[in-house]
Amino acid sequence: MKKIFLTAFVLGLLVMVGCNQKQTELKVEYEKYTLSNGLDVILHIDKSDPIVALAIRFHVGSNREEQGRTGFAHLFEHMMFQRSENVGEDQFFKLIQDAGGTLNGGTGNDATTYFEVVPKNALEKILWLESDRMGYMINTVTEKAFNIQQNVVQNEKRQGVDNRPYGHTSWVVATNLYPKGHPYSWTVIGEMEDLANATVEDVKAFHSRFYVPNNATLVLAGDFEVDEAKKLIEKYFGDIPRGNEVSDPEPQPVTLDETIKVYHEDNFARAPQFRMIWPTVEDYNQDSYALSYLGQLLYRGKKAPMYKVIEKEKKLTSSQYAYNGSQEIAGEFNIVVTANEGVSLKDVEAAVFEAFNMFETEGFTDEDVERIKASLETDFYNSNSSILYKSFQLASYNEDMGDPGYFSTYIENLKAVTKDDILRVYHKYIKDKPYLATSFVPKDMLDLVAEGSVIADVKEEDIMNATEVEIEDTGEEEIAKTPTTFDRTVKPEDGPDPLLTLPEVWETALSNGMDVLGIEQHELPLVQFNITIKGGHYLDDPEKAGVAYLVSELMMEGTKNKTPLELEEEIENLGSRIWISASNQNISINVNSLSRNYDKALSLVEEILLEPRWDEEEFDLAKTRLLNSLNRQKANPNSQARNAFNKLVYGEAHIFAINNRGTEETVANITLDDLKVYYNRNFSPSLATFHIAGDIIENKVVESLAGLSVEWQPKEVTFPEYALPEPIESSQIYFVDIPGAKQSVIYIGNMGLARTDDDFYPAQVMNHKLGGSFNCNVNLVLREEKGFTYGARTYFTGTIIPGPFMASASVRSSATEESVQIFKDLMEAYREGISEEDLTFTKNALIKSNALEFETLRALIGMLEQISTYGFPKDYVKNEEAVVRHMDLESHRALAQKYINPGSMYYVIAGDASTQMEPLTAIGFGKPVLVKEE
Repeated sequence: MKKIFLTAFVLGLLVMVGCNQKQTELKVEYEKYTLSNGLDVILHIDKSDPIVALAIRFHVGSNREEQGRTGFAHLFEHMMFQRSENVGEDQFFKLIQDAGGTLNGGTGNDATTYFEVVPKNALEKILWLESDRMGYMINTVTEKAFNIQQNVVQNEKRQGVDNRPYGHTSWVVATNLYPKGHPYSWTVIGEMEDLANATVEDVKAFHSRFYVPNNATLVLAGDFEVDEAKKLIEKYFGDIPRGNEVSDPEPQPVTLDETIKVYHEDNFARAPQFRMIWPTVEDYNQDSYALSYLGQLLYRGKKAPMYKVIEKEKKLTSSQYAYNGSQEIAGEFNIVVTANEGVSLKDVEAAVFEAFNMFETEGFTDEDVERIKASLETDFYNSNSSILYKSFQLASYNEDMGDPGYFSTYIENLKAVTKDDILRVYHKYIKDKPYLATSFVPKDMLDLVAEGSVIADVKEEDIMNATEVEIEDTGEEEIAKTPTTFDRTVKPEDGPDPLLTLPEVWETALSNGMDVLGIEQHELPLVQFNITIKGGHYLDDPEKAGVAYLVSELMMEGTKNKTPLELEEEIENLGSRIWISASNQNISINVNSLSRNYDKALSLVEEILLEPRWDEEEFDLAKTRLLNSLNRQKANPNSQARNAFNKLVYGEAHIFAINNRGTEETVANITLDDLKVYYNRNFSPSLATFHIAGDIIENKVVESLAGLSVEWQPKEVTFPEYALPEPIESSQIYFVDIPGAKQSVIYIGNMGLARTDDDFYPAQVMNHKLGGSFNCNVNLVLREEKGFTYGARTYFTGTIIPGPFMASASVRSSATEESVQIFKDLMEAYREGISEEDLTFTKNALIKSNALEFETLRALIGMLEQISTYGFPKDYVKNEEAVVRHMDLESHRALAQKYINPGSMYYVIAGDASTQMEPLTAIGFGKPVLVKEE
């Protein structure tokens, strides 16, 4: 066994005039060794927080499947969370959450990864759990459990593919770009028919072939003792038998003999979308790095030819991008243009080639290349900002390249890309080469498809005959137990809970009234900060809703002394990210930067904040982007359901009844002068808070803000008052028609509490077992028992303004009425109280998980925002812990009786009205009301 110190050097920008950047060094200490069964083990110590992360990456994805047996890798990922020989059904999530941890998994084309993050006292427990499902799970795969997960995965496909605009794109690309039988010629989610026809025997064969220790990497990262960890890993994983040898897939790049063009009439699209795909190379191939730069140069920024030709000059789109997608055995270079409503994709295709011509004739500079490199260092550190992210990287590089420390080589390869490399790959893979073109157009708009396109032959599900695997309860099936060297039925007990040490918060105020809150965290040379200004959508004129959002968009488009291009380039030169966001109740200027560039980043923020450019041309483009987005939302069932729900809960006179980006009608009325009025009237330091976390000390921050304190002076801002409607007395069902929807989106709820209400956090605690976690009641029934949905939850949403209590899920269309009834029944039962066991689970999950809450800079900023927004004390987390500890069954039941009343709620369903609306009468709330589209 060999201990390795991995040193990654990332150079700062050399292009910045007069700036002699310091070379930054990051050391990641890890140790790699291999167990006798072939399992690679990587240990990484990080004691900055009392937590540990475990990631196990199996070198198996959908590329290991066969035609006619697709979706197995992903389906098997679901089965791995059910049970194992020594861990009961649905106990994986419960045991980890009970320990205060989190867990999940993910499947891609090339690999499947499982992970947990827990307080360090649960280290042995996660090793026990993961080893049991790696080596002792397959005997527990019963017909019933398997059938339920088949239905769950089918609903995941409906939610992520069938029921959303352009959702079938991956299938169309896979089946047309790759020859039949190629490992990428099917999608990860698989075919409905294959999922329905899969058998337990199929899954067992897949498991025995690929889910073996010699085809996996285990990474343990965080706060642990190395000798103890090695003993535990050997104990729990060492006696899992080695499997058959699994060879790594060889690259299988593809070529096209001629251009292929296909089209699909998309039931959910409101605007046409055009995609061009060229076959390229596998990941880590030297050309893949230059292809990544090519994508950035073609579309990103004001100088990019795609932006200049397609968006700015011809105004064919407000959304275009290009990227290289290299994977383990092949790659694809993609250009994607979501056109404006009614735009012909023939014109879009021609414009893409015009942009290529501009790229060739006008070219690009070495400085343009260096600006792309500038973001690499910041991205690199951000990707190492948590022990979980480090675990993913170490596991990925070990499986793919046989070297956990390959990310150092990866960064060097990216930095080595030259202008000549980019031009070479453009000519080698793109210019005058055959490509696949896909045209997705709204129904009955075939005149918009690209010239020469043929139908893509997408198989669409009949919602009245939806694929469903019948679930038969065959009773308790006998589980064969595998002999082991020790008693694996003994669940390891957690050690003493780690002492929760809250980050130290410093606070001050500037003379202009702006509050400043910060947390020092010196692990990485990064800093994140924001200036949050109260108001946001709440200060919009209802007749011109969307102004606050457009203000946030336009303030990034240049300053008084910098054109939009000049501002963009200065930000890129720093390798920083600066963006502005608008929400219901604030506008926030956000920065993520290397700490050494803090002063320069702050200087740009001050200029953006105090001297906006208000560029007329950029305003027109931003307004077009927003109108296009609002138009596309009309076909989005989730957006339509949420908009209808908000209007009912808040009442039509309340500003929050309107989408915080406005409506097509309100945005159409907005002028550039409206943005100026909003800014001049509502931007005041008296409403602002500066939040900062990272590698910087308090004195440095306070000194840096001296200029802003003088230049930005306070003003009086008037906040309107909006009355909330009277609570609903008797439940009513409202239906939003989405013709042909493959799923129904369900929103159920009523007006709840403000975040500052004394009952808000106790109500959140009360809700946890009903709908606040994977093992909550609504998810266990609707997903794990019935297989109707990919996920179901309930939650409270209040801020300074009261927000609704909500229950939500996207369910198989033909299960709409039964799912609504289940929600209603579960809420009624919950009002009668929970068990002592469930209350203990809730307390453990909420209190112990606090150890995980303050690891990243984003998490620290979130903590500061809670303190400043709601006036909480700096140790509010401990106050919340006290609420959890003191909750008993009686107070829990009283809160449920007070705030969970399914007989006085709005029931909003977005789905296919022709088939799903009438049956909802059986719920007992009268005839459903059809909500008319505005």
